[in-house]
Amino acid sequence: MRTITAALIGAGQRGRGAYAPYALENPDDIQFVAVADSDAERRELFRQEHRLSNENCYSSWEDLLAGPKLADAVLICTQDTMHYEPALKALEKGYHVLMEKPMSPDPRECLIMGEYAEKYNRVFSICHVLRYTDFFATIKQLITDGRIGRLVSIQHTENVEHRHQAHSFVRGNWRNSETSSPMILQKSCHDMDILQWLADSECVKISSFGSLTHFRKESAPEGAPLRCLDGCPVKDDCPYYAPKMYIERDDWVGAVLRSVVSNDTSDEGVLQALKDGPYGRCVYHCDNNVVDHQVVNLEFANEVTVAFTMSAFTYEGGRSVKLMGTHGQIRGDMEKNEIEVTSFITRQKETIRIEADLAGHGGGDSGIMRDFVRLVRSDGNEKGLTGANVSVQSHLIAFAAEQSRLEQRVIMMPEYIDELKREINSL
Repeated sequence: MRTITAALIGAGQRGRGAYAPYALENPDDIQFVAVADSDAERRELFRQEHRLSNENCYSSWEDLLAGPKLADAVLICTQDTMHYEPALKALEKGYHVLMEKPMSPDPRECLIMGEYAEKYNRVFSICHVLRYTDFFATIKQLITDGRIGRLVSIQHTENVEHRHQAHSFVRGNWRNSETSSPMILQKSCHDMDILQWLADSECVKISSFGSLTHFRKESAPEGAPLRCLDGCPVKDDCPYYAPKMYIERDDWVGAVLRSVVSNDTSDEGVLQALKDGPYGRCVYHCDNNVVDHQVVNLEFANEVTVAFTMSAFTYEGGRSVKLMGTHGQIRGDMEKNEIEVTSFITRQKETIRIEADLAGHGGGDSGIMRDFVRLVRSDGNEKGLTGANVSVQSHLIAFAAEQSRLEQRVIMMPEYIDELKREINSL
């Protein structure tokens, strides 16, 4: 089978750190031949790692896509608001596209991108990587096999983990919905997608509640400065004290966080970045506005109901789920990689332990790359799990949930989608 070629737009933590390593580990599957990133240091690191020529390294996606077609595919891993234009341009030029989620913070742009994928008959996969984990694939198969009878309801919890919230959604790139996306879209469109997949039906009704309760100036301890390193009087008692989060944490997540804070990941380099960069700010004195907890209720056309909870205030990360059927139930803990199936008929419990890498979204990051290679090799003649048209639907669930939260009303999905389409037609 042929090795496909790809260009990367956005050599940050997800592009360079999560997806591109697949090419280094599987050189017969995919080879990167070009990169575009506005950060010269990140661009150079990627060039060295993948042995690119200097002429195929660009400071912007516009420059990369302005010339002749360079590869079979493009990976778009820029910030949320920077997906739409390069995606349309890449599809027009004949590239297959793999795009980091969310597709866009604008629901109309999501719909238009889905239409473009159909128009140009290109592979257009969205990085809803949970579908590619052994954990959720196993749960899906258990439902399909009828192990719990007819699925009736789901309880699903996203444990954001308190430090992850502070890093990404208080200090980090996704802290403010006006410059990125609302929390339910940026963090939880994964969950809306997996719930739609498990329910296997169209969502018809949505209600949602939530707020930014803790990470605001009213919660700041007395005397807390604007920056952690400016003599914080409560540094020993604050779980979000920046040096504690970025210098003292020594697991694999800590290594990832260091690379986000500074290109120089030494203690000295990270400390210097904390002195004047965004990740050294007090979590109670940031310009964040996204929620730190939210619940969403969903009803699907097949009468499956869902109760979803997202919370920053957990010690553990990962996801936990309970699926209730007419003949049994399934409990799953993604952090532990364990699934428990209980039969109402035999009263017996079966515990399934998933052998999967806990890093990289439980193996989902490499799983979606493997599937994208398969789809590109077929030149779009085979179907994937997370094509643009499928992913648009779960994005719209997230958008509708946020509208419900803000307007304090139940959203009827068919009406919501029809209104969006009217808006597009009037443009």
